[in-house]
Amino acid sequence: SSDLGLYGLPHIARGAVSVIPESGGVDGAEIAALLDRWPGVTMFAAPTMVKRLAGDPAVAGANLSHLKAIIYGGAPMYLADLEAALDVFGPRLAQIYGQGETPMTITALSKAEHADRDHPRWRERMQSVGFPRTDVEVRVIDEEGAFLPPGEPGEIVVRGDVVMAGYWEQPEATAETLRGGWLHTGDIGSFDEDGYLTLRDRSKDLIISGGMNIYPREVEEVLLQHPGVAAVAVVGRPDPEWGEAVVAFVVAGPDRPSEADLDQACLDRIARFKRPKEYCFVDSLPTNNYGKVLKRELRDRLRAGGSPPK
Repeated sequence: SSDLGLYGLPHIARGAVSVIPESGGVDGAEIAALLDRWPGVTMFAAPTMVKRLAGDPAVAGANLSHLKAIIYGGAPMYLADLEAALDVFGPRLAQIYGQGETPMTITALSKAEHADRDHPRWRERMQSVGFPRTDVEVRVIDEEGAFLPPGEPGEIVVRGDVVMAGYWEQPEATAETLRGGWLHTGDIGSFDEDGYLTLRDRSKDLIISGGMNIYPREVEEVLLQHPGVAAVAVVGRPDPEWGEAVVAFVVAGPDRPSEADLDQACLDRIARFKRPKEYCFVDSLPTNNYGKVLKRELRDRLRAGGSPPK
């Protein structure tokens, strides 16, 4: 992946060894064996991989003294999964937020910040993507392009020497993405008073129902706190009355929750209008080979009026 290539460069500059697991996948026993063999291991993992490894008995029982850091990113890391991973791996987790257009260099959340559980805003910070890197300027803007103050969500824009010059032989897409001299990320987020950036969602994933903005991740975080929910993805379905209706695709654990249980979990923690109007129980969520949930596939299925994917 591009991430492996980018991380490889500084490691090679330091004379490090790149180890590629023979299986080509995420196998707990194999990772545990490699950790036993190689000291000072740094690895990159998508949040789904971090969750899988943290729940693997082979990893939980392994000697982790050779593990230096797990850098994660590329998709939302839900707080419950992060807390479980920190319990297994200890203060070895770090997060980087970036895009191919400004690779791995928008914001970062350090190992020290992950380890600082006594900080009064630790939970909020763990749900952020950290603090802007020194080599970029990061702002949040409204639809007119004006900079927004802390607490106000808008599109995240970035500029700096690491931002791309443009898309290869795509001048129109380049002009659109780099308008005004800033890279428009397509991500919605907001800063807090301390300068930590929290992602709300991709702008294309935002649900607008009855004129109200609903960020799917907020609903997903709440549903994942229910012990009967193993995984969830929230998307918008076209609705003639409301514009869009909130739909949750749920992968249930061994004890499948009822829709009433999930409704109550939402009502206890978020505004009533944000709760799903429909729950689709599925065996798995569609993902790419990077572990990122393909919400477009879920929306396409809903628009086609078909049954949810199994």
